[in-house]
Amino acid sequence: MRMNRDGKRAAVAAACAATLALTAACTAGSTDSAGVAAAGKPTVRVALGVDASYAPFYLAEERGLFEKAGVNVELVKTEGGPAAAEAVSAGTAQISANADSTALPLMVTNPRLRSLGVFQSSDSYLKVVLRKGVTSPKKIRTMASIGGLGLYATHEYLKHNGIDPKSVKILQSSAPEMPGMLERGSIDGYILFDPWAAKGVAGGGHLAGRIGDFGVRYAQWLLTDQKWLKDNQDTAGKVFKAVAEGDKLVTQDPAAAAKASNQQAELPVAQTEKVLPEITFASRGINDSDFTESKKIVDFLLAQKLIKKSPDLDTVLLKGWYEQHAG
Repeated sequence: MRMNRDGKRAAVAAACAATLALTAACTAGSTDSAGVAAAGKPTVRVALGVDASYAPFYLAEERGLFEKAGVNVELVKTEGGPAAAEAVSAGTAQISANADSTALPLMVTNPRLRSLGVFQSSDSYLKVVLRKGVTSPKKIRTMASIGGLGLYATHEYLKHNGIDPKSVKILQSSAPEMPGMLERGSIDGYILFDPWAAKGVAGGGHLAGRIGDFGVRYAQWLLTDQKWLKDNQDTAGKVFKAVAEGDKLVTQDPAAAAKASNQQAELPVAQTEKVLPEITFASRGINDSDFTESKKIVDFLLAQKLIKKSPDLDTVLLKGWYEQHAG
């Protein structure tokens, strides 16, 4: 995995903008969907997006932490959002990194998805960006949103400011498109992480808050499929242990994490180092607060008719798994 790095980085750059269909092509020929042994170690594809929140994975790869843990990991870069978990459902990855509000609706369509635990969380990383001239939330008429966490945060932001979300046109879009939409005046605002929040400001917009200002906090989970997990508990634990070590190193040395993010995903070093302190990088098992927050998110999804039923939280959230296999 660590040879021919220049070629690998070029492939990563192309994959960053790829759809889920290209995700399979990115990894074709390396392992089958169940993972195989490579150099005496199991091989696991881990699907994830491309931004600073995945720094523990980038640093773990750069420092060889996966190899030290006894597993070969291939990081499969996707467009973010549900695409990572969808790669797990499709069998083109064995593990993914997804926010709770993104994972939960997918757990309805694929009830085999399981949350192994949390590897980071934040109430500051996602920011509200409004266009020039929109000096008050009351002036908002149109917003853009990514699915999952973005949509949930958008509704909570509007309700917090006394605005009925039904009175605002909310356009579903991708993160890279939103700064341009804001600059053109097609939308009045959006809620996103960097670099897209910063790009909106650079294009004439302004920051109007963070998700914690209106009571939103997300947790990022490691997800897998129960069909794969039942025969690979030890392997999944090794992957999570390496991510947990990556968490510690990111916290201790943000500069090194920013450089690793640049090497692995071509993220700008200075900007990445600046935003890393906005995220709590700490791995842990599923706890009671995760169930409480998940129930709130599920209630929102049901109210919006985005799902027809709740996932079985007692089944899909593996309380105690992290402590047994990765702690």
